[in-house]
Amino acid sequence: MSLKLMGKKKGMTRIYDENGNLIVCTVISAEPNVIVQVKSDEPDGYKAVQLGAVKVPETKKKNVTKPLVGHFARAKVEPRRHLLESRIEGNEGFEVGQEIGVDYFADCQYVDVCGTSKGKGFQGVMKRHGFSGGPASHGSKFHREQGSTGMNSDPGRNFPGIRKAGHMGFEKVTTENLKVVQIDTEKQVILVKGAIPGAKNTLVYIRKSVKKTPAKK
Repeated sequence: MSLKLMGKKKGMTRIYDENGNLIVCTVISAEPNVIVQVKSDEPDGYKAVQLGAVKVPETKKKNVTKPLVGHFARAKVEPRRHLLESRIEGNEGFEVGQEIGVDYFADCQYVDVCGTSKGKGFQGVMKRHGFSGGPASHGSKFHREQGSTGMNSDPGRNFPGIRKAGHMGFEKVTTENLKVVQIDTEKQVILVKGAIPGAKNTLVYIRKSVKKTPAKK
C-alpha cells in the first residue's frame, strides 16, 4: 500500500524524448500535500495517513465547519479544501505537518490516476452502450431506439442489468499503469503518458502503480 496524492488535471501537451519520439502527456499539478493525521493500530484499529490539499483562501475560511476547524487546529495545519486517507503498512517516517510533493514518485516508473469522468447527461443506448441502431432509411421508423426489452407472459418482466438509456459519465474512473514521463519538483508538476479521466482543473488522485512494477535491471 502506498500514499495517494491529490492534484489537479491541467490539460494535455506533447514532448519529445531523448530519441526524438513524440509523447502525448497529461499535465498534473500537485502542490505539496500536508499530513493532517497519522493513524495507528492501537487507538484507531488500522494504519493510515490523512493528507490535505489546496489551501482554503482567507475569504473562504469562514465556511469551514467547526469540527474541521478543530481538526486542523489540532494538527497545527492551515485548513485545506480536500482531505484523503490512505492505508499504509507502516506509519514510520510520517509526521503531522510533513509535506509530500511530486518527488514522492521519483523512484517509480508507473502510476495509477483516479478521477471523475466527464458527465454526459442522459444518453441513449447508441451513445451510452454502442448499440448499432436500426436502418437509416426513411421508411424504417426505427433509427436510434433500443427496441423491445420485455417478454411474453412468463416471467413478464425485465431482468436486472439490461443495458438501457440513462445517465452517462460522472463516475469514478481509475486509469492504471501510466508511465511517468517527467517530474518537475520546482513547479510541482508531474507528466504522465496518455490521458486521464476528468475535465480540466478537476481533482485527481495519484498513487504508485499497483499492478506494474519497474523492470529489473
